[in-house]
Amino acid sequence: MARPADAPHDPIMQSTTPGDKERLLVAVAAELGEAARSRVPVRALAGRFPGLTLEDAYRIQQINVERRILGGARVAGHKIGLTSPAMQQQMRIHEPDSGFILDGMVQPSGSLLWAADFMNPRIETEIAFRLGHHLTGPADLDAVRGAVAEVFLAFEVLDTCYTGWNITLVDSVADNAACARVVLGSPVPFDPAADLAAEQIEASVNGHTAARGEGHDILGDPLKALVWLTHRLPALGTSLRAGDIVLAGSVHASIPLTPGMDIRATSTHFPAVHLHVL
Repeated sequence: MARPADAPHDPIMQSTTPGDKERLLVAVAAELGEAARSRVPVRALAGRFPGLTLEDAYRIQQINVERRILGGARVAGHKIGLTSPAMQQQMRIHEPDSGFILDGMVQPSGSLLWAADFMNPRIETEIAFRLGHHLTGPADLDAVRGAVAEVFLAFEVLDTCYTGWNITLVDSVADNAACARVVLGSPVPFDPAADLAAEQIEASVNGHTAARGEGHDILGDPLKALVWLTHRLPALGTSLRAGDIVLAGSVHASIPLTPGMDIRATSTHFPAVHLHVL
């Protein structure tokens, strides 16, 4: 059977019944899943499926996450993307998206990564949280602040199943918001009175400053990204749970990840996070 990539304009949204549409979404999810396994990229979806909606893209994402859970993976948390002006300008996408973090994607600071394990990797520095309490539905800033137990720096390694980074919001969402790996710095207890917006962050590559940002670059306050996520997840049939890791989004434009890079990020109050790429 021909793969979806073989057709320039697949009539995915012209299906006449919900069952037909679901079968087509499953087929597209399988295509992306195979691309991730084989590291052979495919063409972006938006140009091939003009009627693909954001809800369809999240369904494709969900299908692949469910497949990986059936294979033994466990949900460790969530990433929020495209929350800073730098990332929105770089990707030409002007609203946030989200993806799942699975346990096999998480590594500690000081880890080694092999660039050859990815297709077109990039890296970004984030403020991340670990929740101490469930957030089972849409929450406001006070509720989110009360649910956070720990805060820390993190790297997110982005990768794409597509042939390049010229993608749309639905392409990103369907591809798990491009989340490929997460590297976690050492956590510190969260102080509800802390001004995370004022946190100064610097990323260096091989000893040279590569990017800078501040907490306020993430929607004005990284906690606002968590608020956004509590409103997004119920539509996906899930919610935030105690113990979840949540990446709030990058404070700077992403940097290409290449062999030989020694990457370190520091901030005003949090322990550094470090990664070496082979």
